[in-house]
Amino acid sequence: MDFIIGFTLLLIFQLLGEALVILLDLPVSGPVVGIVLLLTALIIKGSVGKPLNTASTTLLGHLSIMFVPVSVGLMAHYELLVNEWLPITATLILSTIIMLASTALLMSFASKFLVKETKHDI
Repeated sequence: MDFIIGFTLLLIFQLLGEALVILLDLPVSGPVVGIVLLLTALIIKGSVGKPLNTASTTLLGHLSIMFVPVSVGLMAHYELLVNEWLPITATLILSTIIMLASTALLMSFASKFLVKETKHDI
């Protein structure tokens, strides 16, 4: 019964997110708004209830099923991947390098403002 209640809570927050996106014409997907609403509710409440914990733990246990559509897409477009492997590989490598460099720069920039230096006596 805890799983059903927790899963229903997750769907309610997703529905609220979808409704807000439609009503306010937000440029974000409904599930993202729903997860922000759920996070806000959990921060206000101060803890995760047993039903939500049971549902989320059960769903995380079956997370690998989310990779099935990707695998089917790879198999469906196998010819395209074989013909275009060089540009796809170059794009993946280049985008990974750009992502790593931008993340490092952002972390370096953020650490200057967020981390206070401490002086230790030697």
